[in-house]
Amino acid sequence: MFSVWVTVEVQEQHVSEFLAAIRENAEASVRDEVGCLSFDVIEIDREARQYGFYEIYRDEVAFTLEHRRAAHYATWKDVAARALVPGSQVITTGDRFVAITSR
Repeated sequence: MFSVWVTVEVQEQHVSEFLAAIRENAEASVRDEVGCLSFDVIEIDREARQYGFYEIYRDEVAFTLEHRRAAHYATWKDVAARALVPGSQVITTGDRFVAITSR
């Protein structure tokens, strides 16, 4: 498995557009990409308009090639270019899970 943790800050005038776009991107990723196992969007700080995405993929290829080539990802990137505070997006990845818990 391959995990991705992304944090972003959204420009105030684009919060609604951002939320609609990231919801569609997350839902389409899980629905349409066999290699996307989960995609959670977390509101970190409402006042600061900070959000995080926790994504789990089958492997790195499922993220770097399959996810990033999907049509819905291209749509997301267009919105992100307008909505995110420049330089605020931080992407952390990893493939060595220490512990996994779920129900």
